[in-house]
Amino acid sequence: MQAQPVADPEGRYGVREERLLTGATVITAVRTIASAVLAAVAVHEESLELLVVALVVYWVGDMLDGFYARVRDCETRIGAVLDIMCDRFNAAAFYLGLAWLQPDLSPAIFVYLAEFMVIDCFLSIAFLAWPVRSPNYFFVIDRPIWLWNWSKPAKAVNSALFAVLLLVTGWMWVGLVIASALLVLKCVSLHRLVKIGIPVPGSVD
Repeated sequence: MQAQPVADPEGRYGVREERLLTGATVITAVRTIASAVLAAVAVHEESLELLVVALVVYWVGDMLDGFYARVRDCETRIGAVLDIMCDRFNAAAFYLGLAWLQPDLSPAIFVYLAEFMVIDCFLSIAFLAWPVRSPNYFFVIDRPIWLWNWSKPAKAVNSALFAVLLLVTGWMWVGLVIASALLVLKCVSLHRLVKIGIPVPGSVD
């Protein structure tokens, strides 16, 4: 199988000038530090409420940095990778804190972390092999993988559904089913990505 790239005559999705410091990356840094500090304090104080605040700061900040980057036209591959890495850090801080405060949820949490921090992370940084600015534009490379992982519904399910159901219901088995389903979906996505083939840069003379 080979990817059938979508035509992009106006260069709306392609690589542009790269720089580390943009308004979006500043927002990413601030929300990452704020959420991590709140999560650490929440665990120290054994406060589930404060841990939820840390999660909300992470989610709101994650939406804000992406929105700012698009509106201000400062999307960069550096910013995308930084966002992906910071997402994992904030998610780990929250979920490890939740496992500490509610250890009965640990089986579901650790399956989710395996999915999100390993397989989903690999999928998310795979965009770097193509000349697009972020995973948000992976439909240029392969629409099914994009639909399953970075369309708005896919993002909502992958990021929010698991956490919300765990917090609202406290049912470990429900969380475990969702985390396992996400793990299967990510493995299917990874299999499709491997079949498509990741471009290998040419050798340097």
